[in-house]
Amino acid sequence: MKTDFLVIGSGIAGLRAAIELGSYGNVLIVTKDRYFESSSSYAQGGIAVVMGEDDTIAHHMEDTLRAGGGICRKKAVSVLIREGPSFVEQLIRWGARFDKSGGEFLIGLEGAHSRRRILHFKDSTGEEIVRVLREKALENPKISKLPKHFVIDLMIRKDRCVGAVLLNEESGEVCPVIAKATVLATGGAGQVYWRTSNPPGATGDGIAAAYRSGGVLTDMEFIQFHPTIFALPGAPAFLITEALRGEGAVLRNIRKKRFMPNYHPLGELAPRDEVSRAIVSEIKRTGGDYVLLDATPIRPAILKDRFPTAYTACRRYGLDITRDLVPVSPGAHFMIGGVETDTWGRASVRGLFAAGEAASTGVHGANRLASNSLLEGLVFGARAGVAAADFAESHRMPSGIKRRAADIKVRTQNNTSASLQTDRLNHIRDAIKNTMWNHVGIIRSATSLEKALREIELLASAMNPYGPYSQLTRSELEIVNMLTTARLIVLSALKRRESVGAHYREDFPLWGGKRRHIRVQVS
Repeated sequence: MKTDFLVIGSGIAGLRAAIELGSYGNVLIVTKDRYFESSSSYAQGGIAVVMGEDDTIAHHMEDTLRAGGGICRKKAVSVLIREGPSFVEQLIRWGARFDKSGGEFLIGLEGAHSRRRILHFKDSTGEEIVRVLREKALENPKISKLPKHFVIDLMIRKDRCVGAVLLNEESGEVCPVIAKATVLATGGAGQVYWRTSNPPGATGDGIAAAYRSGGVLTDMEFIQFHPTIFALPGAPAFLITEALRGEGAVLRNIRKKRFMPNYHPLGELAPRDEVSRAIVSEIKRTGGDYVLLDATPIRPAILKDRFPTAYTACRRYGLDITRDLVPVSPGAHFMIGGVETDTWGRASVRGLFAAGEAASTGVHGANRLASNSLLEGLVFGARAGVAAADFAESHRMPSGIKRRAADIKVRTQNNTSASLQTDRLNHIRDAIKNTMWNHVGIIRSATSLEKALREIELLASAMNPYGPYSQLTRSELEIVNMLTTARLIVLSALKRRESVGAHYREDFPLWGGKRRHIRVQVS
């Protein structure tokens, strides 16, 4: 297949890039699931944007920089905050709905924000934004989607990305897609951890593919853990939105005593890394496996009307958030690092662009400010689209590439061995999750990280006799990507011998005070 522009991923960043590119040529959006599945759709929190009378661009920038622990790239922060309002206003013109009262937008407050600046649509803001962008994208006949296709690897010719090799999950066919420019918007890698708010598809596919292609990755050690993931024993993990704490919900230990004021002057509205570490400390101090989220200070009518996702999900497991305390504990939530890009989404490989959670512009620094991620996908998704279109104007469609699937070199062994048994794959997947959760979690040390590295490398060697990418099934390819991403997280965490933001090492509890970025690249 040939297309002018290949967009891999269908969350906010990918859709917004596709909309931009639709004015310049044919766009193919590839998704590994049937529908527009993405972490964006699961985002219960809102989108942070300066709209209130008491808020300013300077205030939002200051909050973002403070939350980022001195590691933010100021140019990227400036682009995000200054351009954000116009992109949100455009969304509203396109039909996005946000909560209102008396004809005015309801502007919420979340952790580490000094002003109310969060727009919500109930507690499913991400899903609402994806709905609008999906409709806008698909009304353009030049934009099409290709579901149930997994990206095996990017195609690199003469140091230029010229598309990707895909696996048709239903037929098993391997097919290359040749493109003038490629945009990675594949989301994060929360599935490398045992507890996560991420959907099952968040296995680091784009990040691992970019690494194998020779791309530079940066700040991989910064994994943001969301403090309040549903933790009822025997029930699945799912996110309980931070907006509840913004409206007055508090955290209590297993003895039902409020504890956050003992750890931080902002209490429940402290930055996420601070709240997560406080919960871990409180669990260790008082026993048990979780703490309790108390939303009863909020009026029941508000809880039911503005937080229907959390209310309904908890009811499904016998808890009524209008009167019951909800068991919660932290879980992996957001990949702060990723494919290093400039403020136009340009990666280090020519013809490759990245946006959203898969990318690392440096806008989040060491710790993402709550609700900046949806804004990031919107702003930098559009900018990546602009830059990809500009690149395509001065670069022809790649030629001379063998297009038969059998001729494509996918950086794999040509191995026809039988696939690994399902139970063996499940064992490796679970082992990755346990290793990362136990040794590369909220609190780390050289000892735990070195142990994790040994375990990850042993698991990777267990895949080698079968040829790392030779079997071409989604499960095996996902595990290879999880192993690659997990190893890069560990290596970066070992290199950063200090504690800052979401990266806390008990053997180096202080920050060195230097704004530096840890880069990794295939040697």
